[in-house]
Amino acid sequence: MRLLLNWVLSGLAVWIVAHVVPGVYVSGPLAALIAALVIGFINATIGMLLKILTFPLTLVTLGLFWFVINALMLKFASALVPGFQVHGFFAAFVGAILLSLVNMMLKWLVHPGHDRER
Repeated sequence: MRLLLNWVLSGLAVWIVAHVVPGVYVSGPLAALIAALVIGFINATIGMLLKILTFPLTLVTLGLFWFVINALMLKFASALVPGFQVHGFFAAFVGAILLSLVNMMLKWLVHPGHDRER
């Protein structure tokens, strides 16, 4: 049940980012849910591999290069999901940062004391 709720919250975060960031477009709620699923899958596989391979560069840039990797993963997801488009690297960069923040905020609102209970 928690996995389904997190998926819906991630889809809502994609929907919010698409309405806030110019250059990020979602055709509807179903496309936002599919985009959230694909973004999660890409970040768990290719994104993790890229983060491991570019770890020295990430250390040199004090972690800022991870934002670039997240932007590239968002751009890659937009190439795979019909109805989800990211136009330009700047939109992907800002969208990836905002997507992380909105997703974190939504999960905090739904599970406010979840991290403290463990």
